[in-house]
Amino acid sequence: MVFDLAFIWAGIIAFAVLTYVVLDGFDLGIGILFPLGRSEQDRDIMMNSVAPVWDGNETWLVLGGGGLFAVFPLAYSVIMPALYMPIILMLLALVFRGVAFEYRWRTKRWKGVWDVAFTGGSAMAAVMQGIALGALVQGIEVTDRAYSGGWWDWLTPFSVLTGLAVLVGYALLGATWLVMKTEGPLQMQMRNYAWYLGAGTLGAIGLVSLLTPFQDAVYFQRWFSMPGSLFTAFVPLLVAGAAWRLFTGLSDGRDVQPFVSALALFVISFVGIGISFYPHIVPPSITIWAAAAPDSSLRFTLVGTVVLVPLILGYTAYAYYVFRGKVDPHGGYH
Repeated sequence: MVFDLAFIWAGIIAFAVLTYVVLDGFDLGIGILFPLGRSEQDRDIMMNSVAPVWDGNETWLVLGGGGLFAVFPLAYSVIMPALYMPIILMLLALVFRGVAFEYRWRTKRWKGVWDVAFTGGSAMAAVMQGIALGALVQGIEVTDRAYSGGWWDWLTPFSVLTGLAVLVGYALLGATWLVMKTEGPLQMQMRNYAWYLGAGTLGAIGLVSLLTPFQDAVYFQRWFSMPGSLFTAFVPLLVAGAAWRLFTGLSDGRDVQPFVSALALFVISFVGIGISFYPHIVPPSITIWAAAAPDSSLRFTLVGTVVLVPLILGYTAYAYYVFRGKVDPHGGYH
């Protein structure tokens, strides 16, 4: 049996990126909502809700970026020069955010500074991730297998829109996470915010979806011609279903359903982007097969990945299992 190693690796990297978005999205959302905590105790609870898991969530970002460098070197060499600025700003934001997470508990005099760093780092990371995605969707100019665009090509109205969309979407994930993990006034506050953030996220999804086919003729053809239209027709239906579950979960006072539904919105949107991209890894010109490393390299790295990814999934699932349940305002979980 002959395996398409490039296709398998494209799936692995897509899975790593999606897992990062799913796991670190609510984490960043907590930071975005952090200033809205009405008391010091509420802000402490917000941080404590992700304290056991936040650091491990970024493992998937490393896997996605490292995997791209190892198995799709051409794509890496084109994407990085095109997106240097948003990626560097994102990484710096994550650094400041991580430092703030640790130092905030060890000082009183500078606590306000680290609160700002935590919120600013979370918001900046979310916006830069969205801008990088928007810049990738709108296409990267390539000549002779190298990036040939300008320094500011990544900054356009469309990429800014996607950046704001990700910011609002992550805030929705953060709000629904807190609905699931907290009780009392903080939970009610976040339940109310989730209504507005859910509406904003759906509006952003709709606007980005309307504009995406006009970013490149390839997208337009794939969306509105057979057989691509068979797949794209299901995406709005799935989004509507997830939105219905989100809002009914909020109105019925359910704790888990809104968070799962918000995650579903991200997964469905990711699938929609995948339909637009495939088979390109650098739209609109470089396919996954053109960008892939030699089969010997793909085969060698796949062996380690087959062992590593289940281990990461296992300890991640165990961590979430151990720290399941509501956050106790007076310490720990119950």
